[in-house]
Amino acid sequence: MKINIGLSIICISFLFPDFSFAQINEDKLGTWYMYFFSGSFKESSLGFQGDIQFRNWNSGSDLEQLLIRGGITYNPKNANIKFTLGYGNVTTGAYGSDKSTSAESRIYQEALFSVKFGDRVYTNHRFRYEQRFVEGQDFRTRYRYNLFINIPINSTAFEAKTMYLAFYNELFMNGERDIGDNRTVEFFDRNRFYLAFGYMIKKGLKVQFGVMNQTTDNWGKNQLQLSLHQDF
Repeated sequence: MKINIGLSIICISFLFPDFSFAQINEDKLGTWYMYFFSGSFKESSLGFQGDIQFRNWNSGSDLEQLLIRGGITYNPKNANIKFTLGYGNVTTGAYGSDKSTSAESRIYQEALFSVKFGDRVYTNHRFRYEQRFVEGQDFRTRYRYNLFINIPINSTAFEAKTMYLAFYNELFMNGERDIGDNRTVEFFDRNRFYLAFGYMIKKGLKVQFGVMNQTTDNWGKNQLQLSLHQDF
């Protein structure tokens, strides 16, 4: 009986590969290195935005994800909101010594608007809808909401040499639970909570260093984040 159970587990592992089978060390600190950029086309309401993210399970040698994403933005005149239509390419690595990867293509639409409270509390609200084409899975969708809060320390405005605190919390919810081959995912996908220190180098260029706690349906982990943000 014990032999049959062991053989069954091995067969399931091969038939339904999933990174969740790996024993992720939740105490090991990961690292994310990120570059965000945005801009507009002269005086047009149209613009662009994107990001490149190199995510690691550890300090830099164990790939978690390589994400390259970009989109076209539309900012209606006299409206405090920005819409984006974009595409992302994601390479996801297995945890630990396993060097296998999986590929994902992702189309997304988002709306972003800001609200200011008093002289120092700047907030942004981002709603994002994703259509995901993940290798080895059926078509999937996902809903995301992110609340950003930025608080300048030595100034009331974001100008050159401004130091600030940055927070965000982002909630991810799956649209489809059936992903093919009798596999399912939970409605809750993950949550990310982030706290960082930021510095405005000059107008349109800032850097942030902080830590993010990511909680999924299977594991929770902290990641150090270093990001550069550039607005052309």
